[in-house]
Amino acid sequence: MQYKRILLKLSGEALMGDRNHGIDPKRLSEYAQDIKGIVGMGVEVAIVIGGGNIFRGVAAASNGMDRVQGDYMGMLATCINGMALQSALEDADVPTRLQTALKIEAIAEPYIKRRAVRHLEKGRVVIFGAGTGNPFFTTDSAAVLRAIEVGADVILKGTRVDGIYTADPEKDKSAEKFENISFKDVLSKGLKVMDMTAFTLSQENELPIIVFDMNKPGNLKKAVMGEPIGTLVNL
Repeated sequence: MQYKRILLKLSGEALMGDRNHGIDPKRLSEYAQDIKGIVGMGVEVAIVIGGGNIFRGVAAASNGMDRVQGDYMGMLATCINGMALQSALEDADVPTRLQTALKIEAIAEPYIKRRAVRHLEKGRVVIFGAGTGNPFFTTDSAAVLRAIEVGADVILKGTRVDGIYTADPEKDKSAEKFENISFKDVLSKGLKVMDMTAFTLSQENELPIIVFDMNKPGNLKKAVMGEPIGTLVNL
């Protein structure tokens, strides 16, 4: 096993499955089974999910809504997704805790670093909701921040594509895939991995990122085992 403690970053859109919005129970169940598999191997799993399948603060701001208000609404959307994933994991008999950066005591614990680490040590999956708790920061930034705080070995960014390409492989069939790439080269080539704040934070803390296709069953286990899958970004 290559990585003992991971931070899994999922986009909200990933939970839609084939739908146009909302949450697909089938996709949620598939993710829960994949996560259960690596928890059974002894991997400590922390998760951050976006909220784009429900609400996007940036998009709302572009349509005239106050950006700060929109971002807080987006944070609540991540909590909804976190609750859904928590339910799916518990249905699969995986002990799970939801911690949020905004206080919502009726549904989740407040984020406390030491408590989160203790949950991980006890084999519980910890889902971090509400981003960083601050407007103007993405869930990518929240993922890197939480990963650093809890001492994760790697960030696994689950996407719809199987790594980082020279161009969008869904639009450009001639796009070439990178197996390994440095932080420096990602920046010099202008490749999109995470937003700049998140990416710089990861680089400064020497925290590797693996971008891989989360929608293919078994890929999460392969990434944790250190098998060559997706694209590894490191120093």
